[in-house]
Amino acid sequence: MLSLALPGRRVISALMIALVAVGVTVLSSAPARAATVDTNAWYVLTAQHSGKALEVFERSTADGARIAQWARNDGAWQQWQFVDSGGGWYRLRARHSGKVLDVRDSSSANGAEVIQWADRGATNQQFRLADSANGAVRLINRNSGKALDVWEHSTADGARVSQYTDLDGANQRWQLARVDGSTSPPVAYPNPGTVTGDVGVHDPAVVRRPGGGYLLAHTGNDISLKTSPDRAAFRNAGAAFPGGAPWTTTYTGGSRNLWAPDLSYLNGRYWMYYSASTFGSNRSAIFLATSTTGDSGTWTHAGLVVESRTSDSFNAIDPNLVVDAAGRWWLSFGSFWSGIKLVALNPSTGLRADNAMVSIAGRNGGAIEAPFIVRRGSYYYLWVSFDRCCQGASSTYRVIVGRSTNVTGPYADRNGTAMTAGGGTQVLAGHGGVHGPGHQAVLADTDGDVLVYHYYADNGASLLGINRIGYDSAGWPFVY
Repeated sequence: MLSLALPGRRVISALMIALVAVGVTVLSSAPARAATVDTNAWYVLTAQHSGKALEVFERSTADGARIAQWARNDGAWQQWQFVDSGGGWYRLRARHSGKVLDVRDSSSANGAEVIQWADRGATNQQFRLADSANGAVRLINRNSGKALDVWEHSTADGARVSQYTDLDGANQRWQLARVDGSTSPPVAYPNPGTVTGDVGVHDPAVVRRPGGGYLLAHTGNDISLKTSPDRAAFRNAGAAFPGGAPWTTTYTGGSRNLWAPDLSYLNGRYWMYYSASTFGSNRSAIFLATSTTGDSGTWTHAGLVVESRTSDSFNAIDPNLVVDAAGRWWLSFGSFWSGIKLVALNPSTGLRADNAMVSIAGRNGGAIEAPFIVRRGSYYYLWVSFDRCCQGASSTYRVIVGRSTNVTGPYADRNGTAMTAGGGTQVLAGHGGVHGPGHQAVLADTDGDVLVYHYYADNGASLLGINRIGYDSAGWPFVY
């Protein structure tokens, strides 16, 4: 009698052969019943045994690049589109490269390597979906009849993906998760996505660099910078003004701590708006700096944009630049007092265009701050933070959104309540060990919109949070 406990793939294969020899049906090769895909959507495929995602290794765009598993980060190199080949067969196209899954050299052997290659529509590039338990699927290659398989059941990052006889093993079962075009919010607020490295931040803003990778700026002495190659692993990259920013000390009481930078890359340069103030005061100012590289020490002071005095009814902190559909530049800002304001900018200089100021949101002097406006489709979405920041694990910050068809408003929530009257639809709030998520920014990345924010851990540490943004059937955002 053969023992199922014996180690190794060859023993399992021997058992399969023996069972087939005596006429026992081991599994069905019938087409998938429940497994359906939307050919307009993008999917992340995670291996059931490891929880790791199918990806093009090291984000390569080359023909022949190997396919591996890696911790899920929802990068474009982990996103796949099912391209219909007819008759229930599909090619799986990588979002970042446009190339498709391919069994190397059209091999039909067990262990043959799976790679990416230019789409030729060949049978070794076609797969069908076969159902497995708990909503998982197996991907069966048309040329070989073998299943997509994480070699030797490895759970390691970088483990290779091959083809092997269809055993319906956990290392051959894949969960499909849509990563854009989703219309169904999760039933509970998600935890932040996995980020690693130097992830202690407050008031983060992120921009995609034109040469690849990401630049992050956040509150800190002289404005703190970080970089990331993949929006998942971050490292410290110095300060924007390593020699200090003496033009700000009138507003900071001599401190070098500068707040809430906002980053954009436009017209071949980085634009950074940032705040100088002291806690609880509206004697504040917003300044502009520019750089051609974004690197520490390369930022040039470009001037004062807007300031507030103790006699004013607003607070000039928490800036955010938005460019409207007509190419006009606007800066939103504000905290407490009379709420969130909007002013026009001169796109040639990035400085204020005139003296007009529009109120776009407020809570009658209550806790509202950190505006961020992003244009999507026919709407401008105004994201803000309600309630209290900066209290460690006792923080009550939460992320709120409203929208308008005009950049200057009026903005309203899902129920039609004006944001100038305290309205707002909640998108994210504290839960479990995630306290006070807020001071959000939206990154419109190549693989969809991403929410970037800080939150507090149980020990009071302020950490980077990143989640993907979906939109429901009415166009309202949610995070997942």
